[in-house]
Amino acid sequence: MDKKIEKWLYDVQFAIAEINGFLSEENVTSAQEYRYKLMLKRAIERNLEIIGEAVIRILKRDAEFLGNLPEAVSIIGLRNQIIHAYDGISDEMIWSILSYHLPKLEIQLKKLIGK
Repeated sequence: MDKKIEKWLYDVQFAIAEINGFLSEENVTSAQEYRYKLMLKRAIERNLEIIGEAVIRILKRDAEFLGNLPEAVSIIGLRNQIIHAYDGISDEMIWSILSYHLPKLEIQLKKLIGK
């Protein structure tokens, strides 16, 4: 595997681990709880930006790589919204990514990098 792609995959894995850690530390299990935790929301949004940017870099280096990370499309779209249309982001949208797409992306990563 290309060393840069491997590095970016580890960046994604680390960001996912941070998100999971933040949620666990704050004991947040629903969008309703998430809504009232401003610092948590900002930390998670930043990690989602990192994930989206890393995947964009991977795809610029190897456009075919998307087949390995189908869940990444949703994260890239969210990254773009966070950066360019921040006022259109809802807590429910973020929570959907966290509860549906992120766990699947984490599984895909483990298959790719074996950890």
